[in-house]
Amino acid sequence: MKKARFPGFYRLPITERLRQIYDQGWLNERDLNSLSNGEHILPADRADKMIENVVGVMGLPIGLGLNFRVNQKDYLVPLVVEEPSIVAALSAAAKTFLPSGGIHATADESLLIGQIQVVNPPDPEQARNQILFHRDELLAKLNKLHPSMVQRGGGAKDIEVRIFDHTDQTPLMVVVHLLVDTCDAMGANLINTMCEEIAPDVEALTGGRVFLRILSNLTDRSIVRANVAIPTKQLEGKGYAGEEVRDGIILASQFAAVDPYRAATHNKGIMNGIDPLAIATGNDWRAIEAAAHAYAAKDGQYSSLTRWFADDEGNLIGEIEIPIKVGITGGSLQANDTTRITYRLLNVDTARELAELMAAIGLAQNFSAIKALSTEGIQKGHMSLHARSVAVSAGAPKQHFETIVSRLIKQKDISVNAAKKIINELTITGKPVEVKRKSSTTAMANGKVILLGEHAVVYGKPALAVPLKNAVLAEVSDSNQPPEIHVPAWDIDDKLEQSNSVWWQAIQDVFQTLDVADQNFSVHVKPNIPAAMGLGGSAAMAVAIIRAVSKHFEIELTDDETNKFAFQCEKAAHGTPSGIDNTIATFGSPLVYRSGEQQQIDILEMPKPIKLVIGISDRPSLTVDMVAAVRDRSRAHRSLYDALFNNFEQVTESGIEAITKGDYQQLGQMMTINHGLLNAIQVSSPELDRMVQIASDHGALGAKLTGAGGGGSIVALADDNSEAIARALTNRGFKALQVIV
Repeated sequence: MKKARFPGFYRLPITERLRQIYDQGWLNERDLNSLSNGEHILPADRADKMIENVVGVMGLPIGLGLNFRVNQKDYLVPLVVEEPSIVAALSAAAKTFLPSGGIHATADESLLIGQIQVVNPPDPEQARNQILFHRDELLAKLNKLHPSMVQRGGGAKDIEVRIFDHTDQTPLMVVVHLLVDTCDAMGANLINTMCEEIAPDVEALTGGRVFLRILSNLTDRSIVRANVAIPTKQLEGKGYAGEEVRDGIILASQFAAVDPYRAATHNKGIMNGIDPLAIATGNDWRAIEAAAHAYAAKDGQYSSLTRWFADDEGNLIGEIEIPIKVGITGGSLQANDTTRITYRLLNVDTARELAELMAAIGLAQNFSAIKALSTEGIQKGHMSLHARSVAVSAGAPKQHFETIVSRLIKQKDISVNAAKKIINELTITGKPVEVKRKSSTTAMANGKVILLGEHAVVYGKPALAVPLKNAVLAEVSDSNQPPEIHVPAWDIDDKLEQSNSVWWQAIQDVFQTLDVADQNFSVHVKPNIPAAMGLGGSAAMAVAIIRAVSKHFEIELTDDETNKFAFQCEKAAHGTPSGIDNTIATFGSPLVYRSGEQQQIDILEMPKPIKLVIGISDRPSLTVDMVAAVRDRSRAHRSLYDALFNNFEQVTESGIEAITKGDYQQLGQMMTINHGLLNAIQVSSPELDRMVQIASDHGALGAKLTGAGGGGSIVALADDNSEAIARALTNRGFKALQVIV
């Protein structure tokens, strides 16, 4: 289970923050590169297709709310907001909630309302009765518009009718409400389409004239509730007793409950948390705002959306009740690359889960705001962060930044002019801050996915493989100790001279050959793929380490030399490897590989990218054991296995032809047949078979185990349905990785 705790995160440079969340599995390698290089920013030409009269794109900061645990699941919460203190306040609140289990949130139902306005019907009661009498027919007609949504459990669920009597200002009106479950879509366009569809029927049934046909943003059929319990011990600090803080929060809550002037600011604080998450996920934050504020006045007076009180044990209890209807699918979400990354970070499976998280965020932000108000005041924390924004605006040099911020706060004049004066003083008289760091060198290597031909490749048959780009990063740093290798993600921490591992001994042999074994240095390895899952992790690690060490000591190595060294390590790890893992780790291109005395490598040119979903089990796959087992069985049943390996060859050659022609339907069929052959040589497992079946059931063009088998991973060839396949795998307890090659 991924954790949302990152102590000292705010002190790190952006690159290291990205690296940490990448190392913990919150981001994939594509997302890391995109955020590092700014490639996620919406291009102007794409923006031009989203709204009218585009002249540019405005940027806003993306911060991460840390420490969040909602319904026993940890979240990193992406927040798009320009106001200082919000992200810090949310993270602090979530940290306060952690010891008591975090926040609990529920969403009972999730319906949108579409409204059809009927003006001056001859008999409003008869109009109501006619609509309700034909309710089932109308619902059936609506649900024919979106059969796929109905299949997922959504669609039009009910119809209600409201009557508004004639007044001096308004005519007699009958208003028809369509109650629709839009599943994971935001649903505005869907609702409006439904209203338009049955407007003529409504007009005919009521005898009135239909005017407006549009959704309502008062989503009071999508109510989300969240609550938290906080022992007073968790509230004490900064000279305040826990009971004192609790009682102050309760008084602030009571103030907002009775006074609309206070409630407006109180609820704005709630939306300070919800809106940034809505923006980060591409949802309509204006609609969410409208619904929240309308709901706050549901009892005839505008009031608070939260309630804080003490339970019988003296704990502080917080509750929020708020309408939230959001989506996680749809064109507007998919048009922006940034939302793809934010959803990766969030790791939510349904729109309901996102709504529950939003309510939890709103409750946390409300807690943070009224806690500050009832203790030290809001300005202290807010202005310290404001000072940082001012320092940036004034052009504060990096080496003097913290000094400038500190002086601004101390002198209580937080302005650009004051910051510029401090900068001038430091530029003339100040000494630069010395930054001491050890020299370091990094290198990357690729993992692999075998599409066709594993195991048979050991016996001279071809195999088709594609790379997992930048699967492993190795960083070499100067040290005062003999060579050490650290791979925290794989629980590896070895001093090479003391290690009994044959793999490390092989690496040590490489260092001897490179004449660096007597040097003092440390290697930190940061993999983006799990160990022992059939994805070429050990080969990628070998290549990354060899490249980083050679670069660090300015030793020129060709790719062929790197590949040979990595193969030595693979032989130490796996006994009789084919050589395909180290080859693709080194060269990083789709290739056809044939082992043997005359190793043959053919780089493949693909006419179009392929989309893959990798399903990862929790069961390790030990290549050395699986290869040995197949070898034993092939020796015992030589003629049978020779025939099977010939079938492998035919399937692989057919797949190679398919991929070069861009015929991915044919490639998928060959992958599925290949899985059957792998079952025949007894290297699959129930977990792998189950994942293959799940992928096939959700539209994969083909699916098979990849790697040695016995555990590890499967690979599914997707069309435009990689998200659905990945979601299906994760919903059933497996991990999933989406890859474009």
